[in-house]
Amino acid sequence: MKSLETMSVHTARAEDRIIQPQVMPIFQTSAFSFSSLEEMEGYYEGNGTYLYSRTANPNTDALGQTVAELEGAPKGVAAASGMAAILAGILSVVQTGDHVLAAEDVYGGTFFLLKEELVRMGIIVHFTDFSDKASVEQYLIDYPEVKLAVSESITNPFLRVEDIAGLCGLAKRYGVKVMIDNTFATPYTEKPYAAGADLVVHSATKYLGGHGDATAGVLTGHADLLQQAEARIVSLGMNLSPFEAWLTVRGIKTLALRMKAQTENAKEIASFLEGKVRVWYPGKGAIVTFELPEHVDVHQFFAALGWIKIVPTLAGVETSVSYPYSTSHRELSEEEKQKIGVTKQTVRLSAGIEGTQDILDQLRAAFN
Repeated sequence: MKSLETMSVHTARAEDRIIQPQVMPIFQTSAFSFSSLEEMEGYYEGNGTYLYSRTANPNTDALGQTVAELEGAPKGVAAASGMAAILAGILSVVQTGDHVLAAEDVYGGTFFLLKEELVRMGIIVHFTDFSDKASVEQYLIDYPEVKLAVSESITNPFLRVEDIAGLCGLAKRYGVKVMIDNTFATPYTEKPYAAGADLVVHSATKYLGGHGDATAGVLTGHADLLQQAEARIVSLGMNLSPFEAWLTVRGIKTLALRMKAQTENAKEIASFLEGKVRVWYPGKGAIVTFELPEHVDVHQFFAALGWIKIVPTLAGVETSVSYPYSTSHRELSEEEKQKIGVTKQTVRLSAGIEGTQDILDQLRAAFN
């Protein structure tokens, strides 16, 4: 008989029994075992799927493929965060000496990555107004070293809706790949891959997960580029944990229901704010951005929001507000903030799934 010490360690393994769970289980393991050295060698020869969770795991694979299917793309890979997915996407296309052309109104974290971190890798980045396609084309003419154009389907925080088809058509004429961040829109609203984008990236922390309890990123797109991106994720250790992947896939199950409710609430909130403050809302999505009048004390306004949460992020089922000036766009200089319009009075509101009237009543109380 085996000792208690040995029996305690060698507990029942999943493959010892036939199990058919209703939902995919969590493969919370750092590595996978083999029956022989020959079987392990077979993995390296392409005959196996899983070896070590940094290289691949059923849960992270499920997340990548789920989002790829939603986007209508052939392949998807999961990463540790939205920023990790963005970096993997960039590095799947460019290398030292190449140039990137980016929209000047991208998310502050993306702006900082492009402006500061890529420089360390010897990659040159140019920023311009992507609503001015003549300016975009001029950059492509002047800088044939540009290999990748980066924008967002709905920009953060002023919600400019990118002309994805127009941008992709222009980029293709100059042999330039396009990566679109679809975090704000989600596949519920926009499908950039179908419009011509080569890569589509998500901070899955936001609407895909949807509950504020998981940090994750997903990159989808052309299979050849995704193969390169996946290699970068593995070699740079940007992999996602199985549990975070499982949580995100679980959240995606209610994506359409949440986006429908949150979008409807956002439309009502934008309508309520019209006439009171300057409002940015493109008619779709669940984010509303507005600018308080100069005479309003922004600290007092935030303090009066009651149950509406103050957070540095967005997209949870609870209605929340954030302060771009000192959170999402904190790393931008005053000149850079001024150029895209971020001021000390800018507020970004993320509509939740609560009763519409309850949200409006709380906002009304804060304004009063």
